[in-house]
Amino acid sequence: QVAEHDVILTTYGVLLRDRRYLGLVFIGAFGISSFFAYLANSPFVLIDHYGLTPRQYGMAFAINAASFIGASQFTATLALRWGLVRVVKFAVSGYATVMVALLLVYLLGVDRLDVLIVMMLLGFGFLGLVVPTTAVLALDPHGTIAGTASALMGTLQFVTGAVVMATIGLFVDTTALPMVTGIACCSLLTWILARATLGASA
Repeated sequence: QVAEHDVILTTYGVLLRDRRYLGLVFIGAFGISSFFAYLANSPFVLIDHYGLTPRQYGMAFAINAASFIGASQFTATLALRWGLVRVVKFAVSGYATVMVALLLVYLLGVDRLDVLIVMMLLGFGFLGLVVPTTAVLALDPHGTIAGTASALMGTLQFVTGAVVMATIGLFVDTTALPMVTGIACCSLLTWILARATLGASA
């Protein structure tokens, strides 16, 4: 039992010292955290702020979820053509661009449901390419300890999501701005981490 415990600690030590692994894990973590932020805050924003009925909210949420899930189905095809690293860089750049643009729109005083839904649709489409590709890149060099690497990745990503949602919760008001700000910040962090982890050039 002591030997097994030492092996587990050694395995986690290997992963926690691997900067590329951690960088990829947190690219995915902040990406999925932004979706968690939308999941947690969108009912209040779309129903209470914009006045949607529960049925209309369900349709609006389904559109954005479909964008996220639908885009992820193309990751294998795009990866075969361009490579996983290029797909990640393209996706995080698109995601950050769309979400920061959405934040700027709201900071300029534009508060429109159609703008929010369309830009979330585009942004979460890009995000759908980020999460699965970063997971594959993070786990690929650790095939012999893939189970531990996957477990640690899931733990770090869910903890990050909890922290992000709690932080946004401190600023929640009756508008969409706190949610949009939190999502935009997460998207910027994915872009910064991608450049630091995978390099600035394709």
